[in-house]
Amino acid sequence: MTVGSALLLGCYDIAKKQALRRNGVLWILLLSTAMTALFLCPFLSGGSLEDHLKLIVKALLVSSSWISGLKAMKLLPLTTASTLKASRPMFVVIFSIILFGERLNPWQWAGILMVIGAMFFLGRSSRKEGIEFTRSSGVAWMLLSIFTGSASALYDKYILQSMEPMFVQSWANLYITAVLALTILARRLAGKAGPGKFSWDWTLVLIAILITVSDALYFFAVKQDGALLSVISMIRRSSVIITFIGGALIFKEHNIRDKAVDLGILLAGLTLLLSAS
Repeated sequence: MTVGSALLLGCYDIAKKQALRRNGVLWILLLSTAMTALFLCPFLSGGSLEDHLKLIVKALLVSSSWISGLKAMKLLPLTTASTLKASRPMFVVIFSIILFGERLNPWQWAGILMVIGAMFFLGRSSRKEGIEFTRSSGVAWMLLSIFTGSASALYDKYILQSMEPMFVQSWANLYITAVLALTILARRLAGKAGPGKFSWDWTLVLIAILITVSDALYFFAVKQDGALLSVISMIRRSSVIITFIGGALIFKEHNIRDKAVDLGILLAGLTLLLSAS
């Protein structure tokens, strides 16, 4: 289920990058999430006030991660942004060990260290495109996305202990839609820049379908007895393979050879982690 989720997530990132050519960040997120919430309406069911408050917290975390991640994707090449995003399991691993007492064997740790090394080499490769990791606003936005996304993944592990996956997914998307709509409204009332340009694009429907199925597979994977959140998060980040290919073939990005080497190191680390599991 996690591998299937990763494949769809890679296609989802490509679709978002394509949609950014014609639409502002907030419009893409609002409309695609609203359609996702519509798709999941049949799964809405009653729940306690405490459950809904927990899902509102999740909605805030996810909205923060999505907004900052899409801003980063707009500022960075897709091959760079997606590979950076693949480092998110590092944070999940650290906090999974601290909060949930998860334990990894030496080979799994070796795989994780290889992924960390790949991130370091990516920083060096990106300098050829004029991207300084220590100064780039795109990298800063991606780091914020990684941080809040890691918190969301850890929170999923917590809430899925007492809630069903489809209950979480259906209500969370409804609350995320509300958060995004309120964000746009607040920006307008404050006199700040609006949500950007908008032009209808059928890619928005594709985005909604891809993230709906990908998230469903992910939630059911996390719900399984004995599922290691650190391993699930790492496998899901392998979606970078699909995204990287899309950046090279569809968007004709540069410096592909060096980035491919960095990606190869990352994939070797992921393969080691999987085989050791």
